[in-house]
Amino acid sequence: MSEPRVDLNQKAPAKKEKNFKNDLKAFLFYLVQWTWGLPVNLVGGIAFLICTRLLGRRWQRFGYAYIVYLPWKQGGLSVGLFIFIRDQHPKKEWTYNARIHEYGHTWQCLLLGPLYYIVIGLPSSIWCNFFEGWRKKHGVSYYKLYCEAWANAFGQKFSGMKMTAKDH
Repeated sequence: MSEPRVDLNQKAPAKKEKNFKNDLKAFLFYLVQWTWGLPVNLVGGIAFLICTRLLGRRWQRFGYAYIVYLPWKQGGLSVGLFIFIRDQHPKKEWTYNARIHEYGHTWQCLLLGPLYYIVIGLPSSIWCNFFEGWRKKHGVSYYKLYCEAWANAFGQKFSGMKMTAKDH
């Protein structure tokens, strides 16, 4: 069975129809993020304000989240509602997939709240920063780790966008 075609030019999930049900979903999403997920979102919110207001970095809405584009060589980092990814990546496919993947981490924060750092953040950081050589040597995808595969699944489900077939 072939993979669904994706539009790499799609920058964000389709806008939701304005109605009571969708407004209620958005309200509940932000209510949970700013209560249960408060410790994570405070850090992300402060970083967002520094990057956008003080440093003037480009940003966009992506579903219920906010993506900031940074001039760094790293990939992406999700801190609750706030996503920080590499600006001007040479591969359009990478940027497309990174938005969806990091959005999945936003939904993990909604579910896990203050446990996010322990269940997702710490394992993800260790996997990213200390196992790159091992992954390359053994041909293991970055997305093989439970929290990364889970982020892909959540990102696709809640954005309504499909990642490209490569490496997910």
